[in-house]
Amino acid sequence: MKLDFAPMEGITGRDFREVHGACFPGVDRYRLPFLSPAADHHLTPRQRRDLEPGALGLSRLLPQVLTKDPADFLWAASALAELGYTQADLNLGCPSGTVVGKGKGSGLLRDPAALDRFLETIFTAAPIPVSVKTRIGLEDPAEWESLLPVLARYPIRELTVHPRTRRELYKGGVHFDAFLEAAKLLPFPLYYNGNLFTPADVQGLETVCPGLAGAVIGRGLLADPALVTRCRGGSRDREALIAFHEELAERYLTYMHPDGAVLPKFKELWMYLALLLPDEKAWKRLRKCAKWAEFHPLALGLLRDSEFLPEADFSRLNQQSVNCLTTESV
Repeated sequence: MKLDFAPMEGITGRDFREVHGACFPGVDRYRLPFLSPAADHHLTPRQRRDLEPGALGLSRLLPQVLTKDPADFLWAASALAELGYTQADLNLGCPSGTVVGKGKGSGLLRDPAALDRFLETIFTAAPIPVSVKTRIGLEDPAEWESLLPVLARYPIRELTVHPRTRRELYKGGVHFDAFLEAAKLLPFPLYYNGNLFTPADVQGLETVCPGLAGAVIGRGLLADPALVTRCRGGSRDREALIAFHEELAERYLTYMHPDGAVLPKFKELWMYLALLLPDEKAWKRLRKCAKWAEFHPLALGLLRDSEFLPEADFSRLNQQSVNCLTTESV
């Protein structure tokens, strides 16, 4: 079963992906934070930089597109093809209120008939194969019954299902029965996403769904960057964690302001990394830091001196903070 790193808006950009891939082997693909086409159909320098394959190479990257306009999607797919990509991923899962309010992401799930027309247009004309990531509905899990036959009509290269509705965001459990229904009815390769936090979670998924194409892991890999390495038989190495942390900081500091940009990025990351530490107050101390010069030695000291928990303690994660700070793009 393949294991992909979920795209996390604001966190898993090109620098993050390359440093993570160098420090923690095992991830099959890194899914890119969404490309939202502009009205002038022009890639910005920032978008081009994030789409460059870099050290990972094109085969280990999967770009996704966030739009409600079929013409925008087709332009983005053509732009990706020109850059050498051989697959474009349609985002039907982003639960952000701003995104959904514009009818994008999981907002496209509101009207199955309109979604059907959207998919018919893009699958008729897309220059490269299209994969899809989706939730099971906007408000109610029962919506999945209407969405499944729509998805089944198209030659989707891969379908990733996060079995929650948009309303549920990342709270509570998942509707695994809805995922199993998709596995039973849909003919194309299926990926699972949601609440995979430990190697045991991944092993259990593979046991229940032995024919599964793969899984996509987001928050679990932010809290424990070695999670997939451990799933592949490796271990969590303190020196690898420190190297990851310091190399990422070094890259960011070459072109970002330490207090205005690097500090916020590392606070987002440490909201998760702190779940590995037995000291439940560590994150509160880090969050209060107003300067990178104050934050960095404290964070580095925690990595060097702390005894890590066997598994990240997600019961401590403040879901309200997660919804405000970071969005798994599914």
